[in-house]
Amino acid sequence: MPRVLLIEDDPSVREGVELGLRRRGHEVCGVGTGEAGLAALGEFRPDLLLLDLMLPGMNGVQICRQVREASQLPIIMLTARGDDFDVVVGLEAGADDYIVKPARTDVIDARIRAVLRRIEAPAGRPSVEVHGELAVDRAGLTVSKGGQRLTLAPSELRLLLYMTAAPEQVFSRQQLLEHVWEHSYHGDARLVDACVRRLRNKIEDVPGTPRYIQTLRGFGYRFGPL
Repeated sequence: MPRVLLIEDDPSVREGVELGLRRRGHEVCGVGTGEAGLAALGEFRPDLLLLDLMLPGMNGVQICRQVREASQLPIIMLTARGDDFDVVVGLEAGADDYIVKPARTDVIDARIRAVLRRIEAPAGRPSVEVHGELAVDRAGLTVSKGGQRLTLAPSELRLLLYMTAAPEQVFSRQQLLEHVWEHSYHGDARLVDACVRRLRNKIEDVPGTPRYIQTLRGFGYRFGPL
């Protein structure tokens, strides 16, 4: 049973999401402030954080940054329609996905399960692959650079595993949205671009001059150590 920590300021929204997710098999702990959410992390030990951006006191972006500093906990942001700036900031802070409110519970449930779905190594591929200074362990779901293990958010790990499975292949943003985020509709390319920037900051020697994840303007991204 997935354990979801919901941090949502609006009591009616919080209660509706809690009820809907429980009916779909989730164990939910709902709180109204970021401070209460941080306090609940250690006690409730969630599998995923569902985080409203607009919160009293510590806002959602601050909470996201604080959680991401010490944890690979999957994070999905809840945002009001039109909060484009906050979406970008939240994605840069380390969120794995976002949902625009109001949203049906089945949409939230599907997005949660997509983020939580275990990444499986493609059949026939070696468990550990070496790309330059990067060692990608598909069975253990870990990545090391120069022998040092990297802390990657779930979306960052999924993206790297997907792209390293086909070095030198060019992927459009829409392809990456469909296969990494499982967004089958025409999704938001900001998810991909923000995740690439975060991943470059962790795996590249010089993020502004990437060696591993290269941009092909007008086409998308490809992986391949130069």
